[in-house]
Amino acid sequence: MLTALAIRDVVLIDALDLDFGEGLGVLTGETGAGKSILLDALGLALGGRGDTALVRQGMTQAVVTASFDPPLRGSPIAALLELNGLDFDPAEPLLIRRIVKADGGSRAFINDQPASAGLLRDLAQHLVEIHGQHDDRGLLNPRGHRALLDAFGRIDTGPVATAHRAMRETQAALATAREELDTAARDRDWLEHAVTELTTLAPEPGEEEILATRRAGMQRGEKIAGDMQAIADLLDGSEGGLTRLRQAARVLERIADDHPALGEALAAIDQAIIEGTTAQEKVDEAAEALAFDPAQLEADETRLFELRAVARKHRVQPDDLAALTEELASKLDRIESGGAGVAALERAVAAATAAYGREAGRLTTARTEAAARLDAAVKGELAPLKLDAARFKTVVVPLGEDSWSAQGKDRVEFEISTNPGAPFAPLIKIASGGELSRFILALKVSLAEQGGAATMIFDEIDRGVGGAVASAIGERLARLAEITQLLVVTHSPQVAARGQHHLLIAKSHDGTVTRTGVRILNDAERQEEIARMLSGATVTDEARAQAARLLETA
Repeated sequence: MLTALAIRDVVLIDALDLDFGEGLGVLTGETGAGKSILLDALGLALGGRGDTALVRQGMTQAVVTASFDPPLRGSPIAALLELNGLDFDPAEPLLIRRIVKADGGSRAFINDQPASAGLLRDLAQHLVEIHGQHDDRGLLNPRGHRALLDAFGRIDTGPVATAHRAMRETQAALATAREELDTAARDRDWLEHAVTELTTLAPEPGEEEILATRRAGMQRGEKIAGDMQAIADLLDGSEGGLTRLRQAARVLERIADDHPALGEALAAIDQAIIEGTTAQEKVDEAAEALAFDPAQLEADETRLFELRAVARKHRVQPDDLAALTEELASKLDRIESGGAGVAALERAVAAATAAYGREAGRLTTARTEAAARLDAAVKGELAPLKLDAARFKTVVVPLGEDSWSAQGKDRVEFEISTNPGAPFAPLIKIASGGELSRFILALKVSLAEQGGAATMIFDEIDRGVGGAVASAIGERLARLAEITQLLVVTHSPQVAARGQHHLLIAKSHDGTVTRTGVRILNDAERQEEIARMLSGATVTDEARAQAARLLETA
């Protein structure tokens, strides 16, 4: 709900601060007083064109700040703010500020955070509906008619959305399967050759590392084979160190008891033999590991080169060849069994499409029935609004298959015929001015419980009518204001008398500067203003009495 509007230096308004309440607020004033300026200022805050002509003469900038009720968590307004990375507090008002520079350019802020005019326009769809001479939003936008009809008829579109999702998922799976099958079929010859080649090669994970390590070992063994043999001879040959140590130990064993030092010498030689034997064993172990087998080396090198060559050919690492073999073999198998898989998916798509068709058909039936009820409800509102010659029709027509959606396969649009025998056409193409506003009012009253923007503004909805029609308009506006905030710019005393809040727009001139001001009227001032609206420039006692009766009746 719009709670406040602050205007600085907009056309004839130098400084104006307005507070707004719930229910029906009426704005009145003499022709030319500047009522349109007020709407232009609000439109600026809602993302309207930042025209430099709005800046008050002699000023550097115009500023408009609109305050709205705090946005609720999870609401469309909150979702838009979060989507655009803007902070807000559910306990604080939503403040929208727009600045237009006299030398061109404009800036926008939401809760003092920079924002785009486009975001203001997106928010405006949920904040304010303005119905006037050039309205092209709200009920005049056919894109919203389907949702309005569904809300009016309390139609649950959930089953259709679920069926549509299932249909789209099976369609996507079928398309993928067909694409894979077509691609695989084109590559069949290559696949058969590749699978045969890889299967014959029979690569194993980690095989390249094993071969490379073994090959490097044998190559090192070939280089040091002579040194290894020389070490073996020096350690354990007929003249090797271990042989001599063992001979010395046998001699010392016979004489070790003759002197303590000889016993110690024998122990040292025994230890040396142990250490030397360990060294010999390690040398033998290395010799076995590095054993050079020319035939094995050639076989390992051949295998290693084959693995690396095939890996380069398929642009993978050698360790990935085993997985590639399984992958290509699986693709080849799918070519053989792919036809059956596609056929199964085709049956699934047919079943899902039929299920969607059934749910969408039920939705169409429900919409058609709801359309008849809405048409009857609107028809009942037209005659009192001096639209008795007009006819209203809710059109429910099938969409092409490429336009089917989670909301069904219907296009919904509100159409009217303003004269007997005239063809039906969209609202915006037939009605205009006050007639259009009265149509909007009839629709809004019929759709009263279906919600919409929290604030609605009607600009001169009563233009060209008076008496009983104006009273009927006032009565319907008051009824609508019970569920939403309503602001009405009016020239009709019957409508003005229905207001819960009355704002008077007036122009003043001090000899040099012309200003437009707005003030809230008390009860006595309301009676005087409505009397002026009844009688014109000269307010008579009879007009005051009539104004009192209108206020009392309202």
